[in-house]
Amino acid sequence: MLHIRTTKTGSFSIAVQVVKYSSGKTIIVKHIGSASNKTELVLLKHHAEDFVEKFTGQQTLFASTNNHQENKIIQSRYARSAGIKYSLLRQLFYHLFRIFTFEDLDKPLLNDLVMARIVNPSSKLASVTFLKEMFDISYSETDIYRQLPTFSDLKEEVEKKIISFAKKHLNFNFTVVFYDVTTLYFETFKDDPENFKKLGFSKDNKFNQPQIIIGLIVNQDGFPVSYDIYAGNTFEGHTLIPSLTEFKKKHRVKKLTVVADAAMISVENVEALIRSNINYIVGARVSNLSDRMIQEISSHLNMVDKASYRLKTEKGILICDFSKKRYWKNKNEMEGQLVKARRHEGKSDTLPRKMKFLKNLNKTKTVINEELIEKTKLLLGIKGYYTNLNKENNETIIRQYHNLWHVEKSFRMAKSDLQTRPVYHFKNKAIRSHILICFMALAVGTYMELLAKISLRKILKLAKEAVEVKIKDNITGDLITIQPELSTELRELLKKLRFTY
Repeated sequence: MLHIRTTKTGSFSIAVQVVKYSSGKTIIVKHIGSASNKTELVLLKHHAEDFVEKFTGQQTLFASTNNHQENKIIQSRYARSAGIKYSLLRQLFYHLFRIFTFEDLDKPLLNDLVMARIVNPSSKLASVTFLKEMFDISYSETDIYRQLPTFSDLKEEVEKKIISFAKKHLNFNFTVVFYDVTTLYFETFKDDPENFKKLGFSKDNKFNQPQIIIGLIVNQDGFPVSYDIYAGNTFEGHTLIPSLTEFKKKHRVKKLTVVADAAMISVENVEALIRSNINYIVGARVSNLSDRMIQEISSHLNMVDKASYRLKTEKGILICDFSKKRYWKNKNEMEGQLVKARRHEGKSDTLPRKMKFLKNLNKTKTVINEELIEKTKLLLGIKGYYTNLNKENNETIIRQYHNLWHVEKSFRMAKSDLQTRPVYHFKNKAIRSHILICFMALAVGTYMELLAKISLRKILKLAKEAVEVKIKDNITGDLITIQPELSTELRELLKKLRFTY
C-alpha cells in the first residue's frame, strides 16, 4: 500500500514523497517535489494523490485539499485557469432533447445550434465559437456551410416530434389552437424576386427592409406546434386558410377550432373555414359595423361591466362584451387623440401624418370629425368576436379569445430571447433552416417556462451561475476539473425541470 509523506530537506524546504513500507523499511516510490510555502505544499500533495490513484487505482479516503485551498491552487505559479464551461446547461439541454426525441434526427449540429440559440443567440458562425468556448463542442465553418441548408428538409419530421411531445407531456388534443403571424426582417435593403424575401408591411417598423412572414400555431399553453413561412408581401389574412387546412390534413385532425385576431377575418375566410370543417373564434373590428348595429350593441350592453350581447352577421355570430377597465383605457386614448387633432385643426399640408378625428374639408383646411367622435364614444369599452360555435355560451367564447395572448408571448420570446431577427441568410434553404432552429428553440424554451413557472431569461441566468472550472497543472500538463456547487435555488429549479445533475 502506498502512502504520502512529507519530510524536511537540507534547504529547509518540505519534500513530498510517495512511499511504501516493507519489512520495517521505508521505500521511496516517487519523489513528487519540494515546497517552499503552504500553497506549493498543497499542490504537491495533490500531485501525489493523483500519482497514487493512477499507479495503483487506490483512491484517498479524505481529500487533502478543501475549497479554500483549491482557490489558492488557482493562484499558484504552478497552475493556471483553463477556462469555464457550462457543463450543467449542456447536460440539461441534452436531457430535454432526449425527451423531445430530437436525438433521433441524428443531426448533432442541429441540436447544438438549438442549444446555442437558447443560451447565447447569435450568428451561426458565432454560435460555433460559443459552443467551443463554453460547451467544449467543436465544429468547423465547413460543417456549417455544408450542413445548414440540409436542415430545411427536416421541418415535417421535427413538427411531428413536437406534436407527439405535446400530446404526451402537455395533453394536446387539437381541440383548440391559436394562430397569429409576425414578420422577420433581413439585414439588407434589397428584396429578392427569386424567394420569399420581399418588401411588405413590417410589424417591426422596418418598411424599407425586405422580410418574411411567419404564421405560428400554438396550443392553449402557448406551446408552439406548427409554423409556416410566407413571402414578405403576403397579406396576413391570406395565410390563415393555407396554414390551417394543411395542418388539419397533415395531422388528420377531424375537429378543430382556431382562435385568431381581427386581421384574419373576412367573408372569404369564413366561407373557407366552414368548407374545411374548421370552427373559428376571431376578433371583430366593431368600428367597421354599421351605425345601426353599433347603436344596437351599445344600447344592449348599456355600459354594464362584463355584460355581453350576441347577434347574427354575414361573418357568423358576433358576440360583444363591455369592460369598465377597457372603457377607461379607451377613453384616455380617445382624449389624447382629440388633443392632438384639435391642435392641428384648420391645417392640412403641415400634418405629419393622417390623424384620427380630423377630416379634410377642402385641400387647405381640416376640421374635427364630430360624427366619428360620437361613434367612438358609443364603442368605448366594447370588444367584439366572430364565431360559428352556436352551442358555446358568450363567456366561453370571450375567454378562449383572451387566451390569444399566448401566441403574442411566443413571438416576443422568439424575437427578444431567441433573437430570430434580423435574418442574415439569403438563400431559401438557409432561411428555412434558420426558422427551423428558432422553432425548435422556442418549443424547448416554452416547455422550460411551463415547468419552472418563471421566464426563460431567469432560468438561464440561474443556470449559468453553475460553471465547471478547469485548471491546468503547468508541471504535469494535466487538467483539473472543479465541479460547480449548486445553490438551493438552482437545485429547486432543476427539480422543477425534472433533471438530476
